[in-house]
Amino acid sequence: MEHVTKINDGLYMTTTKAPVNIAVIKYWGKTNEDLIIPANDSLSLTLSTEHLCATTTVALGKKFKEDKIWLNGKEEPVHSPRLQNCLHEIRKRSRYLHAHDLPECADWNIHMCSVNNFPTSAGLASSAAGYACLVQSLGTLFHIEGDLSGIARRGSGSACRSMYGGFVAWVKGTDPDGSDSVARQIAASVHWPQMRVIILVASDAKKDTSSSHGMARTMETSSLIQERVTRIVPQRMKDMTNAILNRDFNKFAEITMKESNQLHAVCLDSYPPIRYMTSASWKVVNLVHRYNQFCGTNKLAYSFDAGPNACLFLLEESLPEVLALLEYAFPTSTSKEDFFRGRPAVIGKMSQELSEYMAINPQRDAIKFAIITNVGHGPEPVDDPEAHLLDVHGYPK
Repeated sequence: MEHVTKINDGLYMTTTKAPVNIAVIKYWGKTNEDLIIPANDSLSLTLSTEHLCATTTVALGKKFKEDKIWLNGKEEPVHSPRLQNCLHEIRKRSRYLHAHDLPECADWNIHMCSVNNFPTSAGLASSAAGYACLVQSLGTLFHIEGDLSGIARRGSGSACRSMYGGFVAWVKGTDPDGSDSVARQIAASVHWPQMRVIILVASDAKKDTSSSHGMARTMETSSLIQERVTRIVPQRMKDMTNAILNRDFNKFAEITMKESNQLHAVCLDSYPPIRYMTSASWKVVNLVHRYNQFCGTNKLAYSFDAGPNACLFLLEESLPEVLALLEYAFPTSTSKEDFFRGRPAVIGKMSQELSEYMAINPQRDAIKFAIITNVGHGPEPVDDPEAHLLDVHGYPK
């Protein structure tokens, strides 16, 4: 089988890398908690696996006594409902596809091992990359073709968007069983190669309200959420899609920032209110708007998920000046190499005119570090057997 290593007649394994995605049209709220059907469509950018990714090895073993999973070096319970949903759906589809030539190994147990190449303090949705990686690996191992995003959704809602590269929509669907709640690529990564992303990590503290609990509270108590999901998001999905297809950064940035603002508005409208952004977050917001005012158009956009860390969007041409701006606004006690991570970039110089206009009051160590990256591809196989995370017995190396 393609991309599958046969260790022996009783052991097969495959390894995959899968990306993180950042939503610009936000997913916040479900209509079905068990099936993870969202209240509204959403849209995201898939980030390069070169800088941010999950890597997963899945092994199918005749001698494995039970399913097992290891995450970032630690064995975790395999009985979590979301993981079991993914395994069940994969096995069900495998039996359906191979009903007449079902190999014996289809009923063997599975060992799964996954690691992230980014710190958990980055506040990124590691579960999205993790479940996308797991489902793609399982699909490869069981030789399942076609769209797997609906299965990834059962593990983590936003994982379905990490199944594709570039610019990706998650369509909420209309079927009660969630069968049409899947991801669709809007444009490939090569469509807008100048797009850059900077992730600013302000805090690694555990948030008081998890995303899942926050979504449920908002759906139950916010009087604004229905206006958002029924009227505002559908129009913004159309407008954002057009902005991406036309490479209209000014419009892309405006919608991105309004979406971020509205996510946190409905969180504050929830009862009791939910607060994710911090003073450092608001400093970033003010900095971005001030910079755009100086430029006379939107050259920079922010987006905050359920946490204090910012994702900034900009074009390559603006990167040197924006990095200089960040370096001045958020001086660090660490070296430049420790602060600016990811894609290599040249830090420019702020003009005197920009410096005077911004009137920045520097805030030392408000930002711990920044990751510079770009739009990337969807999950990719890793064909080097040496890269497997499991050994020839199916256990972590």
